[in-house]
Amino acid sequence: MKLDSMYQDVILDHYKHPHGRGLRQGDAEAHHVNPTCGDEITVRVRLSGETIEDVSYEGQGCSISQASASVLNELLVGKDLTEAQRIQETFLELMQSKGRVEPDDAMEEVLEDAVAFAGVSKYPARVKCALLSWMAWKDATAKALSEGKTA
Repeated sequence: MKLDSMYQDVILDHYKHPHGRGLRQGDAEAHHVNPTCGDEITVRVRLSGETIEDVSYEGQGCSISQASASVLNELLVGKDLTEAQRIQETFLELMQSKGRVEPDDAMEEVLEDAVAFAGVSKYPARVKCALLSWMAWKDATAKALSEGKTA
């Protein structure tokens, strides 16, 4: 099986069987819209001290934006904020690479299923779709921290 085909399967699986879909109680939320294509998402984050207790979301859009939100949930729930930020920055680096970064073992270890979005980085219009939930998560987390909601 070709790598691109395997990556497409991972994205489709997360789209069809989403992790974290359905807004649950949280400390803060952020709503982001991609005006280019109309994708939108609301992300809620619940923190327990420095640990991400939950990330839930509700949105509509293409398979890339919705699968990316599912992967975000799978990767970040249970992580401490420092590790979650490192994962987010690694994903951002991959998405901004314009297809020039080939995921290596170290990147795959950090990103797990998120490496499936490597091919998306070749298409600037699709990068915004993949990053939509990640930017909303970042804003919701910053809001929760600034409001002191880290129970």
